[in-house]
Amino acid sequence: MASLFLSNPTTTPLSTPFLPPKPFFRGNKNPRAHFANFASPRCAVDTPFGGNVQKFPRTRVWDPYRRLGISRDASEEEIWGSRNFLLEQYSGHERSAESIEAAFEKILMDSFQQRKKTKINLKTKLKKKVEESPPWIKNLLNFVELPPTDVIFRRLFLFAFMGGWSIMNSAEGGPAFQVAVSLAACIYFLNEKTKSLARAFIIGLGALVIGWVSGSLLVPNIPALLLHPTWTLELLTSLVVYLFLFLACTFLK
Repeated sequence: MASLFLSNPTTTPLSTPFLPPKPFFRGNKNPRAHFANFASPRCAVDTPFGGNVQKFPRTRVWDPYRRLGISRDASEEEIWGSRNFLLEQYSGHERSAESIEAAFEKILMDSFQQRKKTKINLKTKLKKKVEESPPWIKNLLNFVELPPTDVIFRRLFLFAFMGGWSIMNSAEGGPAFQVAVSLAACIYFLNEKTKSLARAFIIGLGALVIGWVSGSLLVPNIPALLLHPTWTLELLTSLVVYLFLFLACTFLK
């Protein structure tokens, strides 16, 4: 009997607790189409990565200061601190980070334009005051110019070095050599600017004379308590000369 059941299973219904019954398909003989109607269950693993990342709630706020949560009077340190804090908090959300960076860049651009506008207004006011000044001041300002900042600092360093050299060698001898080197440097810079050796020599020598006379009149009026005991009148006068030579070769045309 068992052999008959196994040899022809289609003619004899076979039902055991170990074999499930055949699925019943109504009007559809394709099992795949039947199972296609069923939706597979979803779990937490199917959720896209970053689904629970915090989103910046003020991405649609137009005002960049309100978007960063700061006032318009905030300092530069407060602006940077707010930007870094928000980027760290919403670093996992790309749109939030872009919104924070956009607000930060807008504030920096506004600050740069405001500073540029202030400088322009300052130059305009100075120019207006010069135009309204007396004629003798206008004539005096025609001999003065403002060189680049790096030129000013290089020449200031040179003459400051000469002054320090003179102070260090004050016990050995006078500052005659340092004064001569400073005068030669002043004439060289003036000649490079004016393209006239005679004019450069006259301006340099005039600065030397005016500086020496000014130092001779100024130094004796300084209280002795403010001066080093080894500093002589000649040394202090030479320091004033270095100042006049620096001003002459840097700011005079």
